[in-house]
Amino acid sequence: MQSSVGDIIRTRGTDRADRIAVEYEGRSITYGEIDRRSNKVANALRAAGVEAQDRVGFIDKNGPEYFEVAFGIAKLNAINVGVNWRLTAREMLHIINDAQVKVLVIGPDFVPHIESIESELTTVTTIVVIEGGTVADPACSGHPHWPSYEDWIGDEPEDDPAVPTAPEDIAFLIFTSGTTGLPKGAMMTQQGFFAAFSALDRWLIDEASVSLAMMPMFHFAGSGWSLLGLAVGCRLVLLRDVDPVRILEVIPEFGVTNIVLPPSVIQFMMLTPGADSTDFSSLRAMVYGGSPITETVLAKATAMFGCQFMQIYGLTETAGGVAQLDGADHDPENRPHLLRSCGKAFPWVEIRIVEPDTGIDVAEGDLGELWVRAPQNMPGYWHNPEATAATITPEGWLRTGDAGYRDPDGYIFLKDRVNDMIVSGAENVYPAEVENALMKHPAVTDVAVIGVPDETWGEAVKAIVVKPAGCKTTGAEIIAATREHLAGYKLPKSVDFADELPRNPSGKVLRRVLREPYWTGHTRGIG
Repeated sequence: MQSSVGDIIRTRGTDRADRIAVEYEGRSITYGEIDRRSNKVANALRAAGVEAQDRVGFIDKNGPEYFEVAFGIAKLNAINVGVNWRLTAREMLHIINDAQVKVLVIGPDFVPHIESIESELTTVTTIVVIEGGTVADPACSGHPHWPSYEDWIGDEPEDDPAVPTAPEDIAFLIFTSGTTGLPKGAMMTQQGFFAAFSALDRWLIDEASVSLAMMPMFHFAGSGWSLLGLAVGCRLVLLRDVDPVRILEVIPEFGVTNIVLPPSVIQFMMLTPGADSTDFSSLRAMVYGGSPITETVLAKATAMFGCQFMQIYGLTETAGGVAQLDGADHDPENRPHLLRSCGKAFPWVEIRIVEPDTGIDVAEGDLGELWVRAPQNMPGYWHNPEATAATITPEGWLRTGDAGYRDPDGYIFLKDRVNDMIVSGAENVYPAEVENALMKHPAVTDVAVIGVPDETWGEAVKAIVVKPAGCKTTGAEIIAATREHLAGYKLPKSVDFADELPRNPSGKVLRRVLREPYWTGHTRGIG
C-alpha cells in the first residue's frame, strides 16, 4: 500500500525489483537500482543534517538522478523543492532562500548560476554537482569545493532510513509566479499528491504502459506524471528536454503508450520531418493541458496519432487536474463546440462559479470565477499567510483566478482571467513580475503586460510601454535589456507603444481594455 512518495519506490523496488523503471539515453534502470541508490541519497542527506520537513533543492534538466534524489528526500520525509532551471540566477536565489533550502543538488549546466549567487545563499550548507548529467558519462571534471554526486553518495549505506510520514506532511514545494512579482511556494501534501491521481483509469495508464516523460521535473506535469508511472509500476521513457525529433524516435522504439504534453508540442511533432512515416500504433492516449486544442490541430493529430486525446484543467495549487475533457468529447465533427471546453469536474472535485467580489454563485451559463474544493488542493503558500488567505477561503475553496461558465450539461468553458495571469506554452507568467523588470529600463515610464493570442503557445507576452517624448528606444532594445532580469519565457515577445495607459479612477491599469483589440474574433479569451 502506497501512502507516501517514499512508498512508491519501497513497494516497486521490492515487487518489481528487476523490472525496468526508466529508459534514459541508452541506459535501462531497474526499480531495484533506483530503490537502492535513493537509500544512499537519503543517508547522504541525513549526514548533511537534513531532517524531516527540511527542504532539499534540485536544479537540472531531466535525468535519472532526479528520481534517486526525489525518493531519497521522501524517505527522510523532507520536502522536495524543484527549482525552475529556466530562471535567471537572481530568480533562483529568491526561491532557494525563500524555501530555506539546506542541501542543493545541481546539474553541471547550472554551476555558473549558483556560483554567481553562492555568497547570498542564506541557508544552504551543502551543494552537490551531478557530473555530466549521467553516471555513465561524467563530463564534468569536478568542482573546486562542491562534491560530485557520485562521491557524495558513494560510501553511504543502502539501508532505508524509513522516517515516518503523515498524510498532512508537505512532500513538494512547487513555486509559481506571484501577482506581486515574487514566486510563491505552493505546498503539496503527501495526501494531496495521491489524491491528484484518482483519475488514473481515465488516463488509460496501468502497469503495462510505457509512459513518455519530457516535461521538466520542476513542473507537476513532469514530476507528477513520472512518479505516477512509477507508482503503477510501468516503464518510463525519460527525455532530458522537449525534443520533437527524439519524441518521434522513442515512440516506436519503446512502444510508448501514454504521453502528457502541451498542445504546442503536439503541433511541433506534426511539423517535424518524418512524422508522417512514424509508427504511432502503440499510443493509447495523449493527455494535454495549459491551453485548448483547435479543431484543425485536433483533426490532423487524430489522423496522425490515432489515439485518444484528453484535456486536463488544473493549477499548480491543485496539484494538477480538477476537470477533464474526455476522449469521447473530442469530436470536431459532431460536437466541435466542446473543444473550447476544459471538460467536467472530476467526481471527487467540487467546482463553483461565483461572483468574485461576493462569493455568491452565479446562474448557470453566466460568467464568474471558478472556485475549487478538492482533496489535492494545496493547504497554502509556504510562509505566506497573506497570499494564502487571499487564495483560499475559510471554507476551503481555492480561488483559481480563472473566469468561465458552466453549460447545462456540466461542461466548463474558460473565458478570461480574474488575476491577469498569462499562460504561454504551459508556463505561468504574471504581468506584475514582467512589469517590474521592464520598469528598470530608463526609457520605460509606464508599462502594462498582457497576454495576446498565439497559434503555437496559446498566449504570447506583450508589453504596452509608455516612453518619454522624443525617445527613440525600440521595443527590441527594451526586450534585450530586460533579458538579464527574467527567464526567457517571461520576456515580452513584442512591445507596442502608447501615449498613456487606460486606468480606473483608483489608478489601476485596465488590462482587459488593453487585451480586447487583440482577442477580437477569438472564442476564448485565455490560452
